Amino acid sequence: MQAKLTRRALLETAARLFDERGYAGTSISDISALSGRTSGAIYFHYASKEKLALAVVEEHFASWPEMIGRHRSTDRPALEKLVALSFTVARAFRDDVVVRAGSRLWMEHKAIAAPLPTPFVEWIEVVTELLAEARADGELAPGVDPVTAAHSVVCAFFGLHTISDALDGREHIEQRLHELWLLLLGALQTEPDPAGLLDRVHADHPPAPAPDGPLPAPAAPAGAESFRL
Repeated sequence: MQAKLTRRALLETAARLFDERGYAGTSISDISALSGRTSGAIYFHYASKEKLALAVVEEHFASWPEMIGRHRSTDRPALEKLVALSFTVARAFRDDVVVRAGSRLWMEHKAIAAPLPTPFVEWIEVVTELLAEARADGELAPGVDPVTAAHSVVCAFFGLHTISDALDGREHIEQRLHELWLLLLGALQTEPDPAGLLDRVHADHPPAPAPDGPLPAPAAPAGAESFRL
């Protein structure tokens, strides 16, 4: 039991540093200093920094099945399940340091000498299944192909996260996701009522209080450097 607790504490400490500094900017010595454990203790539980990074990414992936299962087991219509799930995932990316670190580490996977799980594929499968369920129940607009639409929805969702993280550290992610669904649901629903569906989702899963003040406007371009990714 103690060994399990120690491994978890080390993983969470490493995740915090990986999230803040990235893989290359984090050393075993940094993790040792922050965790209060010796480097030897870290190597005892995780043979290398690569193995520790892999453990963080695997924990990131392991967090999704419970969330997916919880939403899919409800008696909501399929599109409501999808939207409710998206807000749960968005909150995890904002609030869970292991989820954030796993995402950043995968983006830096070329620098990590360990095979990491492939992202997005399972998300596309889940969204495809929910959209197919919506079509079977008459929720999905005619002409919307679940496979094609699922790929676009996943691209939009994770693109939103990338931009939100870059602009405000995901502080406004729930408001931005609400806006995205207002746009997408208008095309997905047989009888478009994006605001009504979102109201039903938020009634059971209220969004976090918005930060004081209006959403920040995008900064005006200052030149070519503004467009570098």
